[in-house]
Amino acid sequence: MEHIEELVRGRRSVRTYDEREIDPELLKKFTDFMGQIKNPYGVPVTFRLLDGRQQPLKCPVAVGTQLFVGAKAPRVPHMEEAVGFSMETLILYAQSLGLGSVWVGGTMDRPAFERTMELGPEERMPCMSPLGYPVGKMSVRESLMRKGIKADSREPFEALFFDGSFDTPLTAEKAGALAHPLEMVRWAPSAVNKQPWRMVLGDKAVHFYLKHSKGFVSEQVGDMQKIDLGIALCHFSLDAEERGLAVRFCLDDPGIPAGPDTEYIASYRLE
Repeated sequence: MEHIEELVRGRRSVRTYDEREIDPELLKKFTDFMGQIKNPYGVPVTFRLLDGRQQPLKCPVAVGTQLFVGAKAPRVPHMEEAVGFSMETLILYAQSLGLGSVWVGGTMDRPAFERTMELGPEERMPCMSPLGYPVGKMSVRESLMRKGIKADSREPFEALFFDGSFDTPLTAEKAGALAHPLEMVRWAPSAVNKQPWRMVLGDKAVHFYLKHSKGFVSEQVGDMQKIDLGIALCHFSLDAEERGLAVRFCLDDPGIPAGPDTEYIASYRLE
């Protein structure tokens, strides 16, 4: 793949596609990669390519493509984070191939997609994405949607990341070598751009927390904001690895007082 920063900063949610068939060799690269993805939780995430020309699949937010990639996983602890991590890995790879995508968790004919994914009773299909070549210029609808959620803006570094406790904002200078992986987290996509990740640097580790907002939990998806945290973990991990930083994933709650509606998710420990 290209450098992680180029993929993260170059990618946008694509809702309008140019209707071209994806080159077969490109699609084979995508499907081969699709079967190799792992996540730090060890939760099995299954991806499938879904063709809307063969099945009655409808997704009102996507125009110009009938190809989708769906993700399903068992209903086990950390399912959402695992799906977020795995799906974002795949989406960044799609970006490296010149393919557009957009996270979709609700605006689709969900029963039809779940049937096509052959969803079992103990599985969830939290999300899927259309797949195709982006059009050269965004539609008016896309532009308005992005403007409505301020998709091109992010919270300041010091509002998301903290030094030792939630009382002390972390500066990029103090973060040192970790500043860049943290910046890649800052630019991660999230549901309606809520940016629910909060991270505390301390004790030779980076601790990930979720700042909950109401209205993001459902029976079909689970906790959508935990999917967002999986995306954040993916960005941090891929960028740290690319930069040669030795980090180890762990579930080791440091017990830092986090305040209301804020939940510990996971850590990366510096080796």
